[in-house]
Amino acid sequence: MPTDSFPSEVADRLKWYVYRLIDPRNGETFYVGKGEKDRVFKHAKGLDTNDFGEVSDPKLQRIKGIQLAGLDVGHIIHRHGFATQRAAYEVEAALIDAYPGLTHKVRGQGSADYGCRHVDEIIAEHTAEEFQVCERLMLICINKLYYTHSIYEAVRCAWKVNVDRANRYNLVLAHVRGMVVGAFRPTQPWIVATKADFPAQLDNDIPDRWGFIGEPADDEVQNLYVGKRVPARFQKKGARGPVRYCNP
Repeated sequence: MPTDSFPSEVADRLKWYVYRLIDPRNGETFYVGKGEKDRVFKHAKGLDTNDFGEVSDPKLQRIKGIQLAGLDVGHIIHRHGFATQRAAYEVEAALIDAYPGLTHKVRGQGSADYGCRHVDEIIAEHTAEEFQVCERLMLICINKLYYTHSIYEAVRCAWKVNVDRANRYNLVLAHVRGMVVGAFRPTQPWIVATKADFPAQLDNDIPDRWGFIGEPADDEVQNLYVGKRVPARFQKKGARGPVRYCNP
C-alpha cells in the first residue's frame, strides 16, 4: 500500500518543504509544489477514476492517468527544513523553471523577473539604456507568448483594456521582462477579441478582451525604443497587469 501520510514526528521535523510529483510510467516530474505536513499527498487523494473525462486540470488528468494504469504517483521531497514559507517559495520557483513541460497553470513566484534565461539576456536587461517616452504609447508585456508566437501576433491580442483610452494611444510597444522587442502602429480602432480576427491566438471569442490590427512602426521609431529598457517608473516588480500607458 503506498504511503499517503507522514508519521506525526516526521511531519513536525520536515517544517516547510518543496516536493515533486513523479509519473512512474516514464519517470517525469510533472508537478512541483511547496507545503508542510501532508501537503505532498493531497493531490492524489480523493480522486475518482470514474470521472476521468470530466477533469480539465492538467495535473489531475496526469494523476488519473497514472491511477488508471494501476500505478501510484511518486512523491519526492526535494528539499525540506525551511523555517518559513517564503524560503520554500524561492526553491519552488527555481525548480518550476528547471523542469520543462510541467502541468502548472501558474509559473513560480518571481519567475517573470528572476526566472531562467540565457546569460546574454541577463546582461542586456541590466546594461541596456532606458528609452525616453517621446509620445503617448502603450506598453504590453508578452513574456508568456514571446517564444510561441511572432512578436506582432503576441502583442496584438487579447487584452483587458479601456478601449476608449487605448484608441488614444497610437504606438504599442511589446516588451519581454522589461526589454522592448517590437513597436507597432494600430491602423484602425481596437476591436473585440474574436477567433475570426485573431486566429493565431484564440480558439474562442473573448468578449471582454480587445486587440488591434497594425503594422510595424517606421525605422526612426524602432530605433528610439526597440532594444532598450522600459524605464523603472513603468515597471513594478510583481505587478500583474500586462498593459501600461505611458505619456511624455
